[in-house]
Amino acid sequence: MNEENITTQSVADGVSEQNRLRIEKLNELRETGKSPYINTKFPVDSSALTIRENFESLENSDVVIAGRITSWRDMGKANFIDIRDHSDRIQVYVKTNDVGESVFNEFKTWDLGDIIGVKGTVFKTRKGEISIHAKELVLLSKSLFPLPEKWHGLRDKEERYRKRYLDFIANPDVKKTFITRCEIIKQIRNYLDNLGFIEMETPVLHTLEIGAAARPFITKHNALDIDMYLRIETELYLKKLIVGGFNKVYEVGRIFRNEGMDSTHNPEFTSVELYQAYTDYFGMMTLIEDMFKTITKNVCDSETITYRETAINMGGESPWERMTMREAVKKYADCDYNDWADDQAARVIAKSKGIEISSGATKGDVLIALFEEFAEKELIQPTFIYDYPVENSPLAKRKADNPAFTERFEFFIYGWEFGNAFSELNDPIDQRERFTKQVEQRRLEGANAELDEDFLTALEYGLPPTGGLGFGVDRFVMLLTDSASIRDVLLFPTMRP
Repeated sequence: MNEENITTQSVADGVSEQNRLRIEKLNELRETGKSPYINTKFPVDSSALTIRENFESLENSDVVIAGRITSWRDMGKANFIDIRDHSDRIQVYVKTNDVGESVFNEFKTWDLGDIIGVKGTVFKTRKGEISIHAKELVLLSKSLFPLPEKWHGLRDKEERYRKRYLDFIANPDVKKTFITRCEIIKQIRNYLDNLGFIEMETPVLHTLEIGAAARPFITKHNALDIDMYLRIETELYLKKLIVGGFNKVYEVGRIFRNEGMDSTHNPEFTSVELYQAYTDYFGMMTLIEDMFKTITKNVCDSETITYRETAINMGGESPWERMTMREAVKKYADCDYNDWADDQAARVIAKSKGIEISSGATKGDVLIALFEEFAEKELIQPTFIYDYPVENSPLAKRKADNPAFTERFEFFIYGWEFGNAFSELNDPIDQRERFTKQVEQRRLEGANAELDEDFLTALEYGLPPTGGLGFGVDRFVMLLTDSASIRDVLLFPTMRP
């Protein structure tokens, strides 16, 4: 079967009349030896935005650009088209006498969405629009489908997420979100590099399902004939590097958690984890507050931003608010942890507040539940919540003056948790006891969890006092781009087929 028949057959059934006409045009070009796909390169030397921004110096100069046809105004022997390249839109004036009758007639058979190359002279029309007067035209790629909704924009959210390439074509402003995302990640790296941190790469595939609460994705390693697990964090490997003598390390990495999906959660996401020897969780507070202020200023040109019509002050003279979890629950739930005589008294308080709690819940469990129900949603401006109960902090160091609590904080903006930090637990005996309890609980829940003996061995060789921090990049991008859903800041979000 020849190439023409393959092309026609592959899209012949169930397509629109526009598709059929475009395929016929393509086949006619092939029959005359003018298939657009034979072009392997085109000598682009400028862009739409460059021409617009430098018109005074480029006026009457020859330029070469390429882009997609997005609009067409047919005036007989003279046509105006708009083409859009990676940078912007620009108008092209095409006249029979300038490109030749043969090329002009061929040009008139092209369609919206086709990708073309243009060689021509920069000028300004009588209406004052910066344009290119075409001298040469070439068809570089044929669009076999019409642009969505005649270029007025792809409106269906699901379709936009599934076909992100069409989203960029139909809604060019969406590209700005992802350019900003790239800039944010670049700024994160620059900030940490300038503080002397070293970026590391740790394994994505793990041989163990560890005892952590997050549910992993499972895959098969055929050569080794073993099950493997996509990582749910980068923490343990990075802390092994601290044991090995690296004092400041970080990783910007993809994380995979086989859990629920909503406006702020996706099974595959990007996190930053960093570890610094000889500091603690207060050192991490200082670092992350300054990092978020600095990056917000650099990306948004202001330390105050607007998210969903709410002003968020990321900087200024006032530092981020700091509250212990006990203080936050007392403020927002009107409950004082210090008044609870024992676990039973705490469970009674939870019931009185309408909180469902297990029969074996401890004071720490109740404190966490009350915080999540009453306090978390109130934390609109950047706020540190610190000193977490040991019950949900298996990797954090206990507070020396109150072992029921740990040296841990999370920071919140717009009622969302953005990151998590510890004074890292470096007592190998305490760590083994906590991991053992965690693994036992996970096995009761049906998981195939195991102790990470290699990590525990590393701790036994000695982990210096260390501050550790992790935060989600995607929520940070949502915040700085005023995006309502995490899927708006992921190029290709996870979707049901």
